[in-house]
Amino acid sequence: MLVRIVKLVFKPENISSFENIFEESKDQIRNFAGCQHLELFQDKNDKTTFFTYSFWETENALENYRNSEFFRKTWSKTKVLFAAKPEAWSVSKRFILN
Repeated sequence: MLVRIVKLVFKPENISSFENIFEESKDQIRNFAGCQHLELFQDKNDKTTFFTYSFWETENALENYRNSEFFRKTWSKTKVLFAAKPEAWSVSKRFILN
């Protein structure tokens, strides 16, 4: 399993637009082949900073999503809202609490 963490920083006036885009697309992302989990977080102290946290079965599943027409359309609407370049990390779980 691959965990993908993406940091997104928006212009303050674009936060609600991003939230609308995420709300409209979250179910399609969650149901994309290979996606096992998706969450959205907002920084407590900086309301312009968000993080997506998603689990993917394989790196290929994530790449298939990133190369999909759905991603291209969604990303083109989202990227114009940024205040800073997005940052992304692909990580593996090393320890799981039960």
